[in-house]
Amino acid sequence: MRAAGDGCPHPPACPFSIVLDLTHDHPLPDTRGRCGGRRLLLTARSTTSPKATAPKAGDPVPGTGHLHGLGVAPADGTLYAAGHLGVFRLGPTGAVRIADRYQDTMGFTVTDPRTFLASGHPSPTDPTATSPQLGLIRSADTGQTWTTVSAGGDAGFHSLQQAGPTLYGLDSQTSQIWASKDGGATWERRAKIPGGDPAAHAGAPQEVWATTRDGLLHSTDGGATFQPVPGAPALAAVERPAPDQLIALAADGKVVASGDGRSWSERGRLPGGVQPAVLTAASPAHLLAADTNDAVYESKDGGRPWNTVHQPGHMNPGH
Repeated sequence: MRAAGDGCPHPPACPFSIVLDLTHDHPLPDTRGRCGGRRLLLTARSTTSPKATAPKAGDPVPGTGHLHGLGVAPADGTLYAAGHLGVFRLGPTGAVRIADRYQDTMGFTVTDPRTFLASGHPSPTDPTATSPQLGLIRSADTGQTWTTVSAGGDAGFHSLQQAGPTLYGLDSQTSQIWASKDGGATWERRAKIPGGDPAAHAGAPQEVWATTRDGLLHSTDGGATFQPVPGAPALAAVERPAPDQLIALAADGKVVASGDGRSWSERGRLPGGVQPAVLTAASPAHLLAADTNDAVYESKDGGRPWNTVHQPGHMNPGH
């Protein structure tokens, strides 16, 4: 699940030329994959391999870029992160870029032991890319390969949420909630919300919560309509790990919990007073979070103690 910041493809070489005026939520990342300017320019160069941005021998390994998604493989507990510069397997020896792919991966979610769903933007050196929007993509081999499921060229989902039979996506092009009941093959377009991060649970798939620029919103009709939640604190990200529980990251890094979205209690705080960016709940107790510096934290006690599982720039060049 994605949360606080939206992003765009990094700007290395590309076999096609596109100029986009992305003024609302697609700032251009700098060399670390972080957000900077307001215009994306992909210029034509001759490339034949989507791995053309991989470093040469002796060059430093590029980092993750700004992180937009986290996940846990249910089969073995492996931690994954998705960012501007690829999908990564996290471990004690550093983050490993899977399959040496540099696609800007957003809306990332783990749905099965080996299955990922995501969206975002293609690597600028991918010769097969025909649009800056990936639509919904799926990997059945933990990120080694990806196939387009739907909406290629039409949508860029900066957040995806699987809730039982229903898949929700927030399209960054229209700020509209999309909903699918067939794994993303077909979609219904529902309410527009001012940016944000939707959350839902399989036990109550019609109930959707969303952090937005205007505060916390709540839907009881599958995202067709939303109402503001009075009394909710300023939240950067929210998750629904159980039908009767919300866990969220407040803008100041506090971890807070609620049953109804109106009354909140503090669980803990991310280390070091960092600014939160992403929250994922593998279960009510097992949480992952990332900050705006691209560090990743893990809690196995519902957000009370946190351990740092990835430091920015700690990369492993293995594949």
